[in-house]
Amino acid sequence: MTIPDYLVIGHITKDLVADGFTIGGTVTYAAVTARNLGKRAAIVTSAEADLSLPDVLSGIQVVRAPAQATTTFRNVYVNGTRQQYVSALANPIGPDAIPAAWRQVPLVHFGPLVREIDESLVHYFPASHVVATPQGWFRSWDETGYVSLGEWPGAERLLPHLTALVLSDEDVCGDPSCIERHAALTHTLVVTHGPRGATVYHAGQVRHFPTRPANEVDLTGAGDVFAAAFLIRLRETAQSPGGEDPWEAARFANVVGSFSVEGPGTSAIPTREQVETYLQQMRQA
Repeated sequence: MTIPDYLVIGHITKDLVADGFTIGGTVTYAAVTARNLGKRAAIVTSAEADLSLPDVLSGIQVVRAPAQATTTFRNVYVNGTRQQYVSALANPIGPDAIPAAWRQVPLVHFGPLVREIDESLVHYFPASHVVATPQGWFRSWDETGYVSLGEWPGAERLLPHLTALVLSDEDVCGDPSCIERHAALTHTLVVTHGPRGATVYHAGQVRHFPTRPANEVDLTGAGDVFAAAFLIRLRETAQSPGGEDPWEAARFANVVGSFSVEGPGTSAIPTREQVETYLQQMRQA
């Protein structure tokens, strides 16, 4: 077992479809992104022991804490609006699930889907660059499994220790005060707007970055792809003479995310070469 460059923590999922299920979750999209961008990627998750992992995770180390079930989602569309249900839950992910050597991983991504990660886990990675996509901390569900978004009660335990927090418009439900609260506690906050790009809040500045025009096929996981690319590029700039540059990281992540929506599932997540070729063309235009 080698020490990865990029570790993403959260539940891998079964996403129910008409003829069975597909494998999804933040961990899937973020780990594939990191691998495609040239990083040694790894996942820590919880799932049933006999869950067969797809070929798309080839080359990615997966540590699986045992569970009786795999977290399972079902989406129902009513008048074009998605209603989401959770029908099974894996176990919470605690520090014992993480190999001791992996606590030195340079890049860590918290990707909760059903509040399976305790925010205090951030303290196990004091020397790492850490990003969170916190949709799972905003979620709750009723006795039927119907998922709704609400408050994130543990935010203050995590936000001061993050390198970056990546929210979506859906996470904040159009509430500017939610953005303001999280920006005040976070070193760098990014709010993604789908095809309208992303807004970055850093060091008292707010800057919007439009994205690359894309032929949208499947928007699933685009925010997770963006977050992984953002953290990777942010650390690269931090190691350069100019120092950490969240603006450059946002430009880079926008391009990666825009490519990712041009095919189903993880199929269109780009390679580093694809991204660099596009950026070079833009610089020459």
